[in-house]
Amino acid sequence: MDKNYYNADDLKKFGNIVEFQKEMGEKFFGYYGEVFKEGALTAREKSLIALAVAHAVQCPYCIDAYSSDAYEKGYSESQMMEAVHVAAAIRGGASLVHGVQMMNKVKKISL
Repeated sequence: MDKNYYNADDLKKFGNIVEFQKEMGEKFFGYYGEVFKEGALTAREKSLIALAVAHAVQCPYCIDAYSSDAYEKGYSESQMMEAVHVAAAIRGGASLVHGVQMMNKVKKISL
């Protein structure tokens, strides 16, 4: 049995997802490729966004891929960490703002 659930080598096998569902897998990769093309945002900007989102969704494969990609596209360690802090702030804020829902509920049931 593997010691860890996450296996870094699996990132290299990402393209293999088409083996079990070719049509949807190919559509996903087509879409993915389009998303990361130059557009209103540069590929470089999209890489930093992807790095932040990877941390927000806590995907170790994405973190590996976009840490390398963002660094290769010229982002500094400081810029990359700042993007991670932005993701953390948004994630934390999203949890806290849902506290308003809890407060509303508690106020309603405590009447």
